[in-house]
Amino acid sequence: MSVTIPFQRLPGFDPEIPLPDYATAGAAGADIRANLPQEQRATGLTLAPMARILVPTGLACAIPVGFEMQIRARSGLALRHGITLPNAPATIDSDYRGPVGVILQNLGEGPFLIEHGARIAQIIIAPVVQARFTVIADLDETTRGTGGFGSTGTA
Repeated sequence: MSVTIPFQRLPGFDPEIPLPDYATAGAAGADIRANLPQEQRATGLTLAPMARILVPTGLACAIPVGFEMQIRARSGLALRHGITLPNAPATIDSDYRGPVGVILQNLGEGPFLIEHGARIAQIIIAPVVQARFTVIADLDETTRGTGGFGSTGTA
């Protein structure tokens, strides 16, 4: 299945930074890159341990109705540096037309440098089903019932 996502390059950002792209033919997520303002391109952004930052991508997009864009952490950054997304997966709705930014958090022990053009996250385009919500007097019975956290065992 394929869907086209139109992107707009925002003024003031580097037009040479590639659009999101898939690293391999079987990749589910497309890498999205940091696109820093001119004054930060040479030095990058330093993310201190336990700090959060909104990293610009220099892009806006028009996601088709019936889809969402999820932003997820890159596993290599998470494993090697402790870089994650505090709101993962982040969702960009089909009616949003503003700048796409990525909230990164450093759970590592040392500062992390976000360089201009670096792959900072991955995006996944997913279908969306909207539900109707109603109130009823009683729910149907199941074997599990009201058993919650840990009720199905530890393994």
